[in-house]
Amino acid sequence: MAIYRKNPAELGRIRASCQVVFQVQQVLEAAIAPGVTTLELDHLAEQTIRACGGRPAFKGYHGFPASICASVNEEVVHGFPSRRPLCQGDLLSVDVGVELEGFYGDGAFTCGVGAISSPAQRLVETTRACLHSGIAQARNGNHLSDISHAVQSCAEAAGLAVVRQYGGHGIGRALHEDPHLANYGPPGRGARLQPGLVLAIEPILSLGDHHVKVDKDGWTTRTRDGSLAAHFEHTVAITAQGPWILTLPEEEIR
Repeated sequence: MAIYRKNPAELGRIRASCQVVFQVQQVLEAAIAPGVTTLELDHLAEQTIRACGGRPAFKGYHGFPASICASVNEEVVHGFPSRRPLCQGDLLSVDVGVELEGFYGDGAFTCGVGAISSPAQRLVETTRACLHSGIAQARNGNHLSDISHAVQSCAEAAGLAVVRQYGGHGIGRALHEDPHLANYGPPGRGARLQPGLVLAIEPILSLGDHHVKVDKDGWTTRTRDGSLAAHFEHTVAITAQGPWILTLPEEEIR
């Protein structure tokens, strides 16, 4: 495993790509409504990315056909955008990747289509809370698994399951770099976090159990028991002062 720490100039360029991710997310969130198709959202995402001078990082990645991953309801990750209209009460997870001048940013969010059920809302709120619990441990001197443990503890305290087949990752000059970041496990293990390390932290939770299955397309992954799933992600840099969320517009280091 080769973990590369980024210098300040590289962090600035990764942040620039992450700011495009943020802009795309804002545009998509405003467009999500009953009757809209995820294929329309995909086209909107690509238009926005290219207007910002970037390239959709997912399109063509190991054969992935679209600019975003759009996962609906029991779909966990890697859903293909389609012509099926979104319905009132659906839960939609959107993952956005951007390459800008050789550097990558990655972010995901889950939102309801119109009003959603109370269990779905609890899932969304808990998954977001897990993300921020993990980010709070992304500090100089901590271990990689301190982030993992924080995510798992937050999820299980709310009675929700962590999907274990997927996790976060390093990011920078490539979309996926070492290290892999699990969303579960004991604290105090793995690499020491040091300034310059950049991680995509991305908890993925379900209302049921953690088992998943992959569709015949080789990409779309859904919960085996048909329960709802949610996914949030930020790209975060470790600094001497604390975690710096690159996929938010604020300059503040937390």
